[in-house]
Amino acid sequence: MSLIRQEGKSVEEAIAMALEKLGLKEDEVDIKVIDEGSKGLLGLIGARDAVVEVRVKVNPAKTGREFLESILPKMACQGKVEVDENKTDDEQIYYNITGPDLGIIIGHRGETLDALQYLTSLVVNKSSDKYLRVLIDAEGYRQRREKTLENLAKRLAEKAISTGRKVMLEPMPPHERRIIHMTLRKDARVSTYSEGKEPYRKVLIERADKVQDLDNK
Repeated sequence: MSLIRQEGKSVEEAIAMALEKLGLKEDEVDIKVIDEGSKGLLGLIGARDAVVEVRVKVNPAKTGREFLESILPKMACQGKVEVDENKTDDEQIYYNITGPDLGIIIGHRGETLDALQYLTSLVVNKSSDKYLRVLIDAEGYRQRREKTLENLAKRLAEKAISTGRKVMLEPMPPHERRIIHMTLRKDARVSTYSEGKEPYRKVLIERADKVQDLDNK
């Protein structure tokens, strides 16, 4: 139940009754007064109740957490889901999953975790009035993977520079491609770009002077 219309002898009473039915606090809902009501003449003639509409506020972070909490048991995972407030802002929501044996939700090279992140993003953004980036980590896997990708980017950049040939990486999800681009963006010796269609989109690393030569032709 996300919206209820409630009557009461006063606006305050109607709101209180609605909140009790919803089991929520006033700061968790939006309230619209439909009719302030009237005591009528001598409290009898022409009296009418106040009417309010109380709508549950959308909380995208909570929506995503509840979705994850509902799906993890179906994956035989006993993980605990928390919103990392330090990494969550107006543009993104960062979830961290902790618990035993999380390999099942990480999968090969994080493929299962990426799929879970994609599904959660769909659920979150369906309930949000603006697009929110959703990130999910499990026992620090993302941080370890990020470090691995940073080292890979630097190593392949050196290869592109020494051979003069462009280097193509394996297909990666958007957030991993972004790590490659961000790692090398300040290295003036190379240029990075992506090509292909999802989910097979890849990052290419090329020596900067090779790109300039093509631009001048």
